[in-house]
Amino acid sequence: MATDRRSPPVDDTEELATTIGLYVLGEISLGKAAERTGVTRWEMEELLSEAGVEVRLGPQSMEDLQDEVDTALDIE
Repeated sequence: MATDRRSPPVDDTEELATTIGLYVLGEISLGKAAERTGVTRWEMEELLSEAGVEVRLGPQSMEDLQDEVDTALDIE
């Protein structure tokens, strides 16, 4: 059974551009970028890759780690 693995379109392209910019600058984590755009972490990875942005895996600072933990706790 084939599935379409393409990311759903993000409604607000300006918000997506801002979020990608913040991610590139290291201001937000991958999880926070996904949260801001309303997609899953994996969909955000795909969106970044399609935009030519190298995906950083794992938290880059203690603040990033805390953001990831907070996001994970909100999921439960």
